[in-house]
Amino acid sequence: MPANNEVGAKIRNLRELRGISLDELAQRCQMQAQQVNKIEAGEIATSLTPLLKIARGLGVRLGTFLDDAEASGPVLSRAQDSCRTVRFAGAGDVKGLDFHPLAANKSDRNMEPFIIDVHPPLSSNFELSSHEGEEFIYVLDGAVEIAWGKEKYLLQQGESIYYDSITPHHVHAVNGKDARILAVVYAPY
Repeated sequence: MPANNEVGAKIRNLRELRGISLDELAQRCQMQAQQVNKIEAGEIATSLTPLLKIARGLGVRLGTFLDDAEASGPVLSRAQDSCRTVRFAGAGDVKGLDFHPLAANKSDRNMEPFIIDVHPPLSSNFELSSHEGEEFIYVLDGAVEIAWGKEKYLLQQGESIYYDSITPHHVHAVNGKDARILAVVYAPY
């Protein structure tokens, strides 16, 4: 699994290439400069929402932080290929989510497809988060609960949900067992 500092280093490099100060980026993202600095330094695993805000503040896709060399043609993900894993902390949740990007090298993509290992929340007091865009989730194994606004949806293996991600939401495994989902995230930038 790559260290959090790989994502942080890409953020810092993009910010510096664009001549944006840490304080300016924090202001654009409506975040504290200290939080952005810790993300850049790889000191904290962050949730997806702050990374989406940073991507928007830098004018890039979320996938830019996960990309290696970009390809303009089709990008294949084969079962035997070892897929890098990026851990994102869930909001208020130390265990978080393990993201396995499926199209990290595809240039000019509008969707971010992932296989995600979803863990049960450490407590029932998890925080909902929101960001612009849409999400599609298909449960591959186990069961997950999606808290979306004031509603809760329980999904079992083979079930799916599609929602606007501007509504505060949280995805977590249930029954004390990990789950695995296919998630496709669309976030305009």
